Amino acid sequence: METLLSTQALENRLYFVAANFPDLGVVRCLMLSACLILAGFVALYFGAEWLVKGSTAMALRLGLPPLLVGLTVVAYGTSSPEMVVSVVASLNGEGDLAIGNVVGSNILNIALILGLTALIIPLKMEFQLLKFDTPVMIGVSLLFFWMFRDFRIERWEGGLLVALAVIYTWVNIRLAGRTATKVVEKEYHEEVCSLAEGLILSPGRIALLIFGGLAVLVAGSRAFVIGASDLARMWGVSEALIGLTIVSIGTSLPELASSLLAACRKQADIAVGNIIGSNIFNILGIAGVASLAKPIHAPGISTVDFYVMTGTAVLLLVLAWTGFRIRRWEGAALLVVYAGYLAWLWPK
Repeated sequence: METLLSTQALENRLYFVAANFPDLGVVRCLMLSACLILAGFVALYFGAEWLVKGSTAMALRLGLPPLLVGLTVVAYGTSSPEMVVSVVASLNGEGDLAIGNVVGSNILNIALILGLTALIIPLKMEFQLLKFDTPVMIGVSLLFFWMFRDFRIERWEGGLLVALAVIYTWVNIRLAGRTATKVVEKEYHEEVCSLAEGLILSPGRIALLIFGGLAVLVAGSRAFVIGASDLARMWGVSEALIGLTIVSIGTSLPELASSLLAACRKQADIAVGNIIGSNIFNILGIAGVASLAKPIHAPGISTVDFYVMTGTAVLLLVLAWTGFRIRRWEGAALLVVYAGYLAWLWPK
């Protein structure tokens, strides 16, 4: 309720300034919206980083193996910005932002982030589990597409998505222990320990990072959603367009940083695994929880957006099964796909 009141109060102030001071009002409104979006960017990035570090350190204190921590806490933690932004947008009745954030992030994760990562270093993957996860990603994309056939996601559909997220996580954990090689386990051990470095022996700091990260994420998501909504109105474009582009870019910053860092460390399995895991969780976890909070109606999201989201997932499957490697030219091709999608999207 507080979020709704704060959002409405800010919108009323923006409209008052714009109506009574036409010339100055538009400039001030644009500047205010831009500042809110920028502040949201920063808060979402650092909030997610603190939450992931704190949660990782806590998991290691509890004795969980690094591979398990990397596949669950780290992979899902990097999707926390998408989670809070989509839930806040759903509660505010801004379904186009909520769904646009999920669809846009999934497209961006593969076409832009993996494309950039493969340009830095060709991604040769050894983790056989990725051959299981990639078809799962395509399957949940098709299921999401089918659920969205009436441009709505009801509560029971959100409940089904969340249940599937729990089942997928359990199966993933069971299979990981059987298929992970020593090379893969070493990669995840290095990644997880670097995230929690210096925090394992400090319970108070761990708690501060977790709760502080959550608070910053919530505050950042509120600023981000308000700024994006008002920017869409002032630009005269749809909230769906803002969700598919600006919002999805902002909420995907943790995945971008994580994958680029993994590529620089020559940890191809982590770079690709984070993206695939994030895409699956975006649909099952984020869209599921957001629609459980409030049924989502998003008429601004088109079937073409879902075709592109599913198409990039299929393209990744093709790349994964042809030598289990993403080469530099294939990374460049992924970037061309994303540029083409933006060229189609923005003029509309």
